[in-house]
Amino acid sequence: MSKTMLFSPTTLRSVTFDNRIVVSPMGQYSADAEGFATDWHLMHLGHLAASGAGLVFTEATAVEPRGRVSGKCLGIWSDDHVEGLRNIVDFCRRHGGAKLGMQLAHSGRKGSVTVPWEKQVGMQDGEGGWLMASPSAVAYPGRPMPEALDEAGLAQVREAFRDAAIRADAAGFDIIEIHNAHGYLLHSFLTPFANARTDSYGGSPENRMRFPLSVFEAVRAVWPERKPLGVRISATDWAEGGWTPEESVVFARELERRGCDYICASSGGSTDKQKIPVGPSYQVPFAEQIRREVGIPTMAVGLITQPQQAEDILAYGQADFVALGRGMLYNPRWPWHAAAHFGDEVYFPPQYERSHPSMRAGDFLKPFRERQAVGS
Repeated sequence: MSKTMLFSPTTLRSVTFDNRIVVSPMGQYSADAEGFATDWHLMHLGHLAASGAGLVFTEATAVEPRGRVSGKCLGIWSDDHVEGLRNIVDFCRRHGGAKLGMQLAHSGRKGSVTVPWEKQVGMQDGEGGWLMASPSAVAYPGRPMPEALDEAGLAQVREAFRDAAIRADAAGFDIIEIHNAHGYLLHSFLTPFANARTDSYGGSPENRMRFPLSVFEAVRAVWPERKPLGVRISATDWAEGGWTPEESVVFARELERRGCDYICASSGGSTDKQKIPVGPSYQVPFAEQIRREVGIPTMAVGLITQPQQAEDILAYGQADFVALGRGMLYNPRWPWHAAAHFGDEVYFPPQYERSHPSMRAGDFLKPFRERQAVGS
């Protein structure tokens, strides 16, 4: 029996996670020019699969070429991508203890940029970039102008998500998450900062939800019934006139009715007008509100860095999972250290077991010394 909520197992559909710690999707900008995984991804995901986390996600993985953020982003828009991803999944299963997830994504009007360490500037179509897709011809501040998707374009994107889910299953992933946050394509339909449509996909909140919900339905229809499917949302735009937490509750309720298994509640990314009160657990109230009002499991994310902080979020019923991103890059053994802090158990590769604190000379020899003292 686990001593904590953090290290207690939980199940979504037929998939059981050893604990509630999730490694968030984190862009690596290290794929080749055709979106294929490289040795970097094998190393990156492999060592995180052995971290002790219950679930590890790939980075946001593009469902079509123009759905990439940069020209170095991971893709799953062709059957040719499956083999390399399957090899990584197999490697992680052989050497790690985590369940494995893929985040399916489309960058929308925030794509066609250089990699972050090159200051991430927007590239024009034909000058290293590409024509981006968006609900409306409304550019993200400082970025090139996208094209508004017509009915044929909407159908193409929906089919791309559907086909990507089939490939993710073929690659062996346990769970997928649809990226509906941070100003990318699906979130762009929700936020008035990007959606100026006057047809059935624009205007009222119900209309703005229509396309993201149809994408979810298309994915759920082909993703195996036994496997969980979640959605990451931006619960608020953090700007007046934008998407709100109350609308997120309605959206989450509609997703839950369609078979969504959890909501990861992030925020922001749609406008340069956002004013975010960044601080420890600053997004946790959104996960808590959705969990309370919708009754769907939630994943809390955003500056969750301390073991007791993570445990309290779960113990107080604010979320069902805690997701760590940059904190796991900086300290990829965070779950080990958290387990040691609580005196709980967590996955250790047998090759590393001698690194456990209980095996350090002082701790390891203490029982022997006590027995020796009694014998003398």
